[in-house]
Order: sequence, then structure tokens, then C-alpha cells
Amino acid sequence: MRSILLLLLLGACAGAPPLAAPLPYPPAARERVVRIALAEWADWGGVVVEAGETGASTGAESEPANFPRVLAYWRAVPKDEGAIERNRALYAEAIGGAAGQGLWREPYWSAAFISFVMGAAGVDRREFPPSAAHAEYVDALIRDAAAFPATAPFVPRGAFEVAPRPGDLLCADRSEVPISDWRQRAADQGRFLPMHCDIVVRAGAGVVDVVGGNVRDSVTLTRFPTDAMGYLLPRPAGEPAWFALFQNRLGRLPPWSPPWSPLS
Repeated sequence: MRSILLLLLLGACAGAPPLAAPLPYPPAARERVVRIALAEWADWGGVVVEAGETGASTGAESEPANFPRVLAYWRAVPKDEGAIERNRALYAEAIGGAAGQGLWREPYWSAAFISFVMGAAGVDRREFPPSAAHAEYVDALIRDAAAFPATAPFVPRGAFEVAPRPGDLLCADRSEVPISDWRQRAADQGRFLPMHCDIVVRAGAGVVDVVGGNVRDSVTLTRFPTDAMGYLLPRPAGEPAWFALFQNRLGRLPPWSPPWSPLS
């Protein structure tokens, strides 16, 4: 099984430049990821959504008071897809009294939010490459796990293979025909997929809480049910399909803890 998984992972590495080995991080880094995600959520008003719950946009992203928050997220990525220039102009119109300005409505900023949290927590770009697209950093994390299985800070697992823990990344594919497992990503050869990832902030028997950006146009906490062992339950048909849980090993590798084999 391990050799099969490694072959799949290495397939995702074709054409990628070699990287220096990732550095280990202390537990404080993982703790900061969770703490910063929760602080951002609180700053946006502490919106909570139950799994499967339908509802309208909060409209929060278009509030001028939230302009610097999303600006900070976009500043965390190397390529902002023109978002900053476009929305600086919209912000100037908004504070000048213009109506219907649609601040930050496009492009989507959920990947920028994740990138901001990781960077603010002190996770360097070598260990978590920031991106305006979830698919780009997902591919980078998969490549890293292939090249450095013993020391990669984030390791992909099936969404239902392990119980989520705070600091993990839970990722879904929003395509019409979504992938259902991260191993399928190797066959995609880097093509764009409309993904969405959230940061696990609380986990236990019965519920997992995740925080993500651009959910109902806000930073929102979503609550998903689990079984008695803390494993996620499948989502209803029609909802985005989870395909990966990236285990966060910041502070869980030597010299802070014994070696951890991700593919055992």
C-alpha cells in the first residue's frame, strides 16, 4: 500500500523543481494557526453555520469597515489576480457615498484567507506556499509529502480515513463532477479545480468546527457532524465533496515529538 501511494504522490511531482527539505516547527506554530483563524472569525462577527444549513449572504465583505481585512488576505499571496487594484477603486467609491459597489465580490478570496492565516502564524512560504487558488497550494502540499514523507508539515489523507484535529485543513472539490480522494489529484496534472479549504479549529466526538474565508461573504465557522470516534460523516448529495484532510504536523515532528509515518 505504501509503495502505491508513493507512486501516486510522485506522479504529482512531475516537472516540479526540487525543494530543500522542510524545516520542523514548534507546537506554537500550530496553536497560532488555530488562534489566528478564530480571531479573524470573531472580527467578522462570529457567524456560525450548521452543516447543510441554507442561507443568504451576510453582505459583510462589501462593508467598507471590512476592506482592510480582505486587503490583508490578498497581500498575503504573491499574485492577487488584480483584486487589490480593482477593490481599492471600489473602496474609494464606497466611502465617497456610492451605492452597490460590490466590494471584494470577485475574485474569491477563500484561498487568500488560508494563506494569510498560515503566514501570520509564522509558517514560511517554503512549508506552505501561499496562493490565490486552493488548487495550487494543495498540489504543493501533495508534492512535499511525496518528496519528504517523514518531515513534510502537511500530509494528505482521505477525509474519512482519520479524525480531524485542530490545525488540519479540510478540503472540498466544488466541481460538477468532483474528485473524492486526494490521490485522484495526481491524474489531474495540475488542472484548475474550484476547491475550498477550511481550517479545523475544534474537533471531538459529535462535531468538527472549521473556519474558512469567503463563506457567505464572510469569515465563517461551519459545524460538521462526526461519529462517536470523531470521524467526519459523509455530506449530503449536492454539497461540495470532501477529497482531503491535510494533517497538520507542525510541532508534531522531531525534535518536538517522535517520528510520525504518514503513509503507514
